[in-house]
Amino acid sequence: MSRSQRWTAILVAAVAVAAVSSVAAPARKPASSAHAKRTVKAAQEAKPAAKKVAKVAQVPKASVPAKLPRLVDLGANRCIPCKMMAPILEELRQDQKGKLEVTFIDVWENPAAGRQYGIRVIPTQVFYDAQGKEFYRHEGFMPKADIVAKFREHGIRLAEASARK
Repeated sequence: MSRSQRWTAILVAAVAVAAVSSVAAPARKPASSAHAKRTVKAAQEAKPAAKKVAKVAQVPKASVPAKLPRLVDLGANRCIPCKMMAPILEELRQDQKGKLEVTFIDVWENPAAGRQYGIRVIPTQVFYDAQGKEFYRHEGFMPKADIVAKFREHGIRLAEASARK
């Protein structure tokens, strides 16, 4: 068998595998339209998140020591999961006043901040201790209870009111 015949046989086998796997793959069940409508409606009604940072000079630096533990949420006001995070961030900001600093950065309005933090997707939550050291990073939507639990894992006690969601 010549070299070109071997490559042809390999190519034919690869195409056959791709064709069989696409036909044999199970069909995904779409989410219910009622659930999708509720999710979109909740995101559209969400208030802008916590403290908004507009300029690069105002963006908290990763290595700057802080007096309080800090949660920085990088997202966009037009992103659905980011909008779903907005009420959670606002509740944390209010419930944990004096115990936790919560900051929202819109990376579509401030792309330099996205580069500074080295994010890949939005929303991204970056967790800092009171010394300004990053101890955890999460990509995507994150429930309030998980945020509080992550701070507790690192010995940072937050008020009980924040555990209600």
